[in-house]
Amino acid sequence: MKTKKIRGHNRIWKDIEKWKNANLKLDLENLKHRERDYVKIWVHPFSGISLTNSQNPEPRGETKERILNGLFDIYENWKNQLDELNEPYYLKIWLFESSFSKSQVVCAIGNSIDFYNTTFNSPENVEEFKTDFVGIKKKRIENFNWEHKLDEDFMFSTDIGNPEDYENEKEYLEDKKWFNDRLKKKHTRKTLNDGTETYAFELGKVWIGENKNVG
Repeated sequence: MKTKKIRGHNRIWKDIEKWKNANLKLDLENLKHRERDYVKIWVHPFSGISLTNSQNPEPRGETKERILNGLFDIYENWKNQLDELNEPYYLKIWLFESSFSKSQVVCAIGNSIDFYNTTFNSPENVEEFKTDFVGIKKKRIENFNWEHKLDEDFMFSTDIGNPEDYENEKEYLEDKKWFNDRLKKKHTRKTLNDGTETYAFELGKVWIGENKNVG
C-alpha cells in the first residue's frame, strides 16, 4: 500500500498549534467522572481513516518536532492541574517509535490508575531511551524517566466465533483461514482467567515517559 504524500506544511503547522491549544486544559470534571482522559494526535493527514488506497503518513522533520513539543506542552499543563487535586494520578506520554502518530498523553485517577499501569507488556531485553530524539531539547527529554515497553497488536481466541454467527459458511472459513495464517507469525500467547487465549504480535517499541517531579 502506498503512503500519502504530505503537502501544505504551513497549514499542517497551524493545525498542530490549534490541536495543541485546544487540549492544553484538562477537563477535571470529566476526569473525576470517567477517571481517565487522553489526547491523541488529531492532525490531518496523520490521523483518521484513509479514504483512498493508501496509508496515512508518519510525521517527520520539523512537523514531528512541533507535534512532539505539543505533547510535552499538554503534559506539563495537565500536570499543573493534577498536582492541585492532591491525590495520586497517572500521567504519562506514550511515544510509539515506529508509529509516532499513535503517540499520546494519557492520565488517570482512582481505580483507573492500575488499568493504565498494566496496559503494556515489558520486553525481554530492556533498552534505554536515546536522548537525541528528533527536534526536542535535550533538557526537556532528560526531565523525564522513560520506560521501554512493547507496542503490540492483539488477537483473541474468541475473535472467530461459531459458523452460525456468520452469514454463510464461506465467510466463516475465510475468517478462520485468516486467523490461522496470522497465528503462523511470531507471537506470544497468554490465557486469561476466563480461559480466553490472547495472542500478542510485536509491532515495535513504545516509550512511557513520566516527569521526574511527578506529584
